[in-house]
Amino acid sequence: MVPTDIQDFSRGRTKARAYFCYLFSKNIPNRLPSISQEMILPRLLKIKGDLENCDGVYLLDNKGVQISPTFQEHSQRDQDVGRILADRAYYYRAVREGRCTVTDPYPSLLTGELCVTASQPIFDENGNLKYIACLDMPLNEVLKISRLNTSDTFFYTFFKYSYALFAFALVAIALLLFINGVQSFFIYEISAVHFDAKNVFEATILLTLSLAIFDLSKTIIEEEIMGRERDHNISGPHKTMVRFLGSIIIALSIEALMLVFKFAITDPEKLVYAMYIISGVAMLLIGLAVYIKFTKLKIDE
Repeated sequence: MVPTDIQDFSRGRTKARAYFCYLFSKNIPNRLPSISQEMILPRLLKIKGDLENCDGVYLLDNKGVQISPTFQEHSQRDQDVGRILADRAYYYRAVREGRCTVTDPYPSLLTGELCVTASQPIFDENGNLKYIACLDMPLNEVLKISRLNTSDTFFYTFFKYSYALFAFALVAIALLLFINGVQSFFIYEISAVHFDAKNVFEATILLTLSLAIFDLSKTIIEEEIMGRERDHNISGPHKTMVRFLGSIIIALSIEALMLVFKFAITDPEKLVYAMYIISGVAMLLIGLAVYIKFTKLKIDE
């Protein structure tokens, strides 16, 4: 097992989840009256029989207690009945999201190899949670299910290197702004003795823009190039947008604060222009909050 397998799983996770959701919805009854363990287990065993190299299947109650043996390929583990698994991701994520979920890879207690657990919450006709059906699959088998096709791989590589070019170009711009901002202190001889608010503000603007652009390029490099784990509540492109808008809001807030001090000292009548910027920052904050709200709702659907 190599680190690229984890990255491959991350890219193909959506396909894997769709596949397991299809298996669960096709075979296991849900939201029916008088649903029982006896109705579910035969269907769960059928799923295990249809899958090659399945590590095991088992059933949890609504409290996270295992109420069935762990059925493996040629045996079953009766001693697993009664295990409390409420702290496992495949239980609490299924309960929290109310839908089929797929965990991150983790070492299996059954085989010692990396595996992934797909879990499906099962409700009665009134929408009350009754059971959680769980299915353990080796990571290498899940990778076969979620394997990207040729066009997926091509475009993934193309966009990865394109992001790299843009990100490093942004880093170069941020460094140029930073160098010019630092040079301003020497060009204008800014010191405690020679203090000119105008020169200080210009240098601060350059440094603030440099920080905002550098933060954006850092996000792009980490998420789109290095493939680090993303936030579970906001997907990658949306997270980049949030970070970018957040940097702009911070930069504008700093500029507005500096203008307040500048105009308060030099020209109080122009303070209204600083208030315009502050109002714009407030509108951006409200818009960002609405964006995050609806983005999260779309992801949770």
